[in-house]
Amino acid sequence: MEREGRAVGAASGELVTIGEFARLSRLSAKALRRYDELGLLRPALVDPVNGYRYYDPAQAEEARLVAWLRRIGMPLSRIGRVVALDAGAAAVEIRAYWARVEAETAARRDLAMYLVDHLSAEGRAMARIPGSTGSTGNAGSAGSAGRAGAGPLAIRCAALTDTGAVRTANQDAAFAGPRLLAVADGFGEGGAEASAAAIEALKPSAWGSGSGAPSAADLLNALEDTADSASRAVREAVASCAAPDGSGTTLTAMLWTGSRLGLVHIGDSRAYLLRGGELFRITHDHSLVQSMIDDGSLSREEAASHPQRALLLKALVGEARSAQVAVASRPDVRLQEVLAGDRYLLCSDGLSAVVDEADLRAAVVAVDSPEEAVRRLVGLAREAGGPDNVACAVADVVVEEQEQE
Repeated sequence: MEREGRAVGAASGELVTIGEFARLSRLSAKALRRYDELGLLRPALVDPVNGYRYYDPAQAEEARLVAWLRRIGMPLSRIGRVVALDAGAAAVEIRAYWARVEAETAARRDLAMYLVDHLSAEGRAMARIPGSTGSTGNAGSAGSAGRAGAGPLAIRCAALTDTGAVRTANQDAAFAGPRLLAVADGFGEGGAEASAAAIEALKPSAWGSGSGAPSAADLLNALEDTADSASRAVREAVASCAAPDGSGTTLTAMLWTGSRLGLVHIGDSRAYLLRGGELFRITHDHSLVQSMIDDGSLSREEAASHPQRALLLKALVGEARSAQVAVASRPDVRLQEVLAGDRYLLCSDGLSAVVDEADLRAAVVAVDSPEEAVRRLVGLAREAGGPDNVACAVADVVVEEQEQE
């Protein structure tokens, strides 16, 4: 009897055994059997008597694609979706996967660099203390360096949402309070509930309410806990939807500690910083078109009309089962150094997609108060046609007024 793996043809004379196909595809017979069991690459024929697997040589290209996708770390469940697509759709899915990997790697890199800088600064500070042998317990001094003697800081803020000129319902949400600044852009059947739930989950946080300045490590841990709370809240909010994995929200939020801002960000809503008259975007969109801009395959002008411009790589969503877009539910978190005189703008893409950054800067520079700023920004979106819901929040960092005794 022929042993499985010998280079013989099947009854039709056009198929090859698993051993020959392994050589054609450069995969091991063990891997091919595993892919068959998982439904990733089925043999063209399985002998009903002896169970031997036979493959069509034309399947070699698909087999190599599976192998390449495994080499870039794609999970087997996602590979199954990719190989079932036509070439164009598969390319979009692979790009989306890799862009998400790069976004997550960039977030880890930023955190690593922050920790390096923070621990280096702490080490220099400890070296200046005679006889010191360990941490002082306050690792949060780096964010307030350069403000000695300036007095405690506070934020003045305002938020506003608008349905826009086209939509009939508003799925955006915004909040501005003494400890929290947030915008969220909901989508899908439960979008309005998702955006509201994400922001509501952040409100109980007692940032900076305790005595003494919290350490950077404590703040980062609290940010992670806050981000997890928002993710859970969104899942619960959309659980009753017909397709919960198709409903969710972006979230961009800044939590004020009294000396720092903690940033929580996922999706394509944005945060900007106005400092020294210059406007800086301090978040990175988790979107397919942003990944294409990053790798040079798409210009910013082309991105505005790209057919996949709404495809998010990361968002807060319901329990994923068969979502057509690549989403993950873990927001990026980091700490943001603040200076008196800073102005922060958070907005949904209903503003940033229709108003360019030069006009955003002009609007936030031209007015004195956050209340005036949000009204002016919503007005700009309306002037641009108001094709989408709009949410924005503006906060000024100011020296806190001391009560006179």
